[in-house]
Amino acid sequence: MPRLFTALAVPEAIGQTLALHRGGLPGARWIEPGDYHVTLRFLGDVSLDLAEDLCAALAEARPRPPVEITLDGLASFGGDRPRAVFAAVAASPDLLDLQAEQERLARRAGAEPERRRFTPHVTLARLNRSARPEDVAMFLSGTALAPVRFTAREVVLFSARASTGGGPYVAEAVFPFA
Repeated sequence: MPRLFTALAVPEAIGQTLALHRGGLPGARWIEPGDYHVTLRFLGDVSLDLAEDLCAALAEARPRPPVEITLDGLASFGGDRPRAVFAAVAASPDLLDLQAEQERLARRAGAEPERRRFTPHVTLARLNRSARPEDVAMFLSGTALAPVRFTAREVVLFSARASTGGGPYVAEAVFPFA
């Protein structure tokens, strides 16, 4: 069973800019820049039939213009039990519309509804249990990310190996917007 998700790939130049913020945080497992992405719809482990139906649905997505993506700061998930450091993505109307369409297509293919609220981001590091909230707060307060922009022109269907996350990811199919 493949482990799948749809996403916007982060261009290499933007990935290199984000990678400048790697390091200096105890308990962090840094994601490789080539694996940076903005997840639109995580599906998890799915049957081959659902994977095929999803590909067919994605191929029929409505044409759309490119979507402008803005990364506008660093933050963390997990509060008192931090589990990830990420670059926040501004939730533009175009991005939210694209994500809603991905949800509809996934459901049409037979996937269960997503239960988590969409929080657009690029994961930079996964944090283990030794990562202390104080260290994460210190890292974030001392690390500024000036707004970074790129244009997304396609959705990528990625597969991931079953693991604790963080790649490597394989682009299984690409679906251009127009």
